[in-house]
Amino acid sequence: MDTTGGAARARIVLVPGFWLGAWAWDEVAALLRERGHDVTALTLPGLEPDRADRGSVRLDDHVAAIEAAIIAGEEPVVLVAHSGAASPATVAIDRNVDRIARSVWVDTAPVVDGHAMDASFEGDEMPLEAAWEDELEQGSMQGLSDEQLDEFRERAVPEPAGAVRDAAALRDDRRLDVPATIICAAFSAADYRSYAEQGVPFLAGVLEHRALELVDLPTGHWPMWSEPRALAERIAEVAERA
Repeated sequence: MDTTGGAARARIVLVPGFWLGAWAWDEVAALLRERGHDVTALTLPGLEPDRADRGSVRLDDHVAAIEAAIIAGEEPVVLVAHSGAASPATVAIDRNVDRIARSVWVDTAPVVDGHAMDASFEGDEMPLEAAWEDELEQGSMQGLSDEQLDEFRERAVPEPAGAVRDAAALRDDRRLDVPATIICAAFSAADYRSYAEQGVPFLAGVLEHRALELVDLPTGHWPMWSEPRALAERIAEVAERA
């Protein structure tokens, strides 16, 4: 059913953050499809539950998977990235500027050249359990029910080390003019700007980008579960401007 009220149909690619597969977007994707949009949710390489060689996966493998989704159709895409997907999503935009209508950053931000999530990370993979207590203490899980927390722990897949350790290599400054929206969930838009101005490395792209807006969606870091309808509406509002 198309409930867009005549708004243009968009091609939307949803990229989940660390430990997640396409399943994380199930509710949001269904709501966007109800509005008439063409939606693809990705499971990035190494995030398949039965992947045997997870330690061999690099950031470029994640970038290549996003690029494949971008070029799979004729229309430019609205690229949506959550959390740790910021690095491969930024690189994919950098390499395909002319194929991106808009970008949406769900509680994350586009990265700058040379940024790595954790360049000193050791090992082949990062399991969710290694970060679980910190996530809880920092309020990341706000808004999630016990059932959602249990499902998260049960379905989470260790993040390949390459995605954590590898640095983003960016070359095309035109990416900075692609219309971008940050959906600020765990922190407010004001906090995002303040932290960027204080020099938080992960938010350096907030100061660099030339076509960026920040909108608030107060909840925790996982709004695809805590506020799926509100998140879908925010994404649709952006997509229907594309």
